[in-house]
Amino acid sequence: MTPRLNLRERLIDPNSPDRRPRRAAYALPTLFTAGNLFMGYLAILKSVEGALWAAAGNYGPNRAWETAAMVIGLSVFFDGLDGRIARLTNTTSDFGRELDSLADVISFGIAPAVLAFVWGYQFLDPYTPPEIRKYLMQAGYFILFMFVCCGSMRLARFNITVNPVPRNPGRPDRKYFVGLPIPAAAGMVAAVIYAVDSVPLRGWPIITAWSALMALLAFLMVSTWRYRSFKDFSLVSPRSPKSVIVLCMVIYLFWNFSKPALLVLATVYVSSGILVRLGGLIRRWFKPSPPPAHPEHQAS
Repeated sequence: MTPRLNLRERLIDPNSPDRRPRRAAYALPTLFTAGNLFMGYLAILKSVEGALWAAAGNYGPNRAWETAAMVIGLSVFFDGLDGRIARLTNTTSDFGRELDSLADVISFGIAPAVLAFVWGYQFLDPYTPPEIRKYLMQAGYFILFMFVCCGSMRLARFNITVNPVPRNPGRPDRKYFVGLPIPAAAGMVAAVIYAVDSVPLRGWPIITAWSALMALLAFLMVSTWRYRSFKDFSLVSPRSPKSVIVLCMVIYLFWNFSKPALLVLATVYVSSGILVRLGGLIRRWFKPSPPPAHPEHQAS
């Protein structure tokens, strides 16, 4: 009985030689990270290609920008898989974490910023008053730089924080991100551009609204507000019939109505942290204050 118990202990311990993965297994999550990096690189190229095509006077739907938005969405998918696969195969490492962060800076920081600029600012109506045009372009450069900067700081904070706790902690049985994850911010940018058929913005009022959205995403990434991480959702645990039905409905919506469905999904997730934070503040404001202590108790 004793050798069997020792064998069981060795199999349970993830650091034991019996559970140690082969060297080839470490390449699997790295491949998904490389795919994430390639999608970011491709999104930048397609953003430039779409800008050249629009500069020739083509202000309608832009196929290159649509492709850039789609590959940013694929980057979000690859980024969500590499970490899960590394944990499932017990191949997590410091090298993989740093490589993933460097890939995220390009795929979810620089690539969406380039796409957001060429789609949302570069083709402002030339009949716009010169002062408005000047300030809008300057705001675009600054806000998109802050988007990249805040996203990079969000990744750095995630790497050095051992047990992050948001300012408004949630249920202890769930896992949360502190601040908006940079893949979600990039996904919001891609979802908006993809939903409007990649037609460039021309009027200054709508570009002003686009600037406000980009500034909001930059702020949410460095905030300490709570966002669900869904890391407690297991891919290998058995699913209930209701969850299977919901998953089938989501797949159907994404397959047939991908543009509005992805936009709604991104908007709901980005708004969830704001609504939770506002709900906490409202409850704190309207929470009845404790009654003052009796004078006799204070004297004692």
